[in-house]
Amino acid sequence: MRASDVNRNRAAFSSWLTWCQAKKNWVAPSVPADAERRRETVDRTKAVSKTTIDRLLSRRDLPLREKTLYRMLYETAASAAEILSLNVEDLDLENRRAPLRSKGGDVEWVYWDAGTARLLPRLLRLPDGHPDGPFRTRGPLFLADRKPVPARRPGPEDICPHTGRPRLGYDRVRALMERYFGLDPHQLRHPAATHLAEQKVPLQLITAKTRHKNPRTAMRYNRPGAEAVAEITGILAPPRRRH
Repeated sequence: MRASDVNRNRAAFSSWLTWCQAKKNWVAPSVPADAERRRETVDRTKAVSKTTIDRLLSRRDLPLREKTLYRMLYETAASAAEILSLNVEDLDLENRRAPLRSKGGDVEWVYWDAGTARLLPRLLRLPDGHPDGPFRTRGPLFLADRKPVPARRPGPEDICPHTGRPRLGYDRVRALMERYFGLDPHQLRHPAATHLAEQKVPLQLITAKTRHKNPRTAMRYNRPGAEAVAEITGILAPPRRRH
């Protein structure tokens, strides 16, 4: 688990214990002294180039589910957890968008483009002759490969009513992406911000696209890659001679 995740969970647990003691007068333990915050390191990983991402997502050996998920992660610049939480009924296919509810309860939108738009109908199609119709209309958008065993069956909100398969989990996504690409799911979200910056998209729009609350957080991913640096080098070339 990343240091940022550990620190966030630690802070939430500590806050809950404090609330129990202060508001409810319940006898509650304190966070152990040895459960200290972990040191967070700034991500200095260079963004994967757009050429590389396009090449990876065009591989013919990539299954439809993975191709749709990876393309959607890149085009929406959303986290894997956010995209995996989507249901079929959340999708606004006509406007290429879907709502996400933030921690504060506000509704935010993620937007995708033509690549995802072409793949989603194929992902939602049911086998011919299925009694529920040709397309899935409800339930988790991305599904696991198999039906769950009774002992590990999740709640009904995480089961597809058409197929009986559960929602695809993050650990499985991470393992498959490592197998296919040698990348982490986060390495599709961050390059999106970098590639937008390379196209001179204003930071305000990039922050809105990635839905970072602090522009400084989005700014640290706006590090131009090698392709963008090579492209602007032409500006330094001597003027062409007239013949």
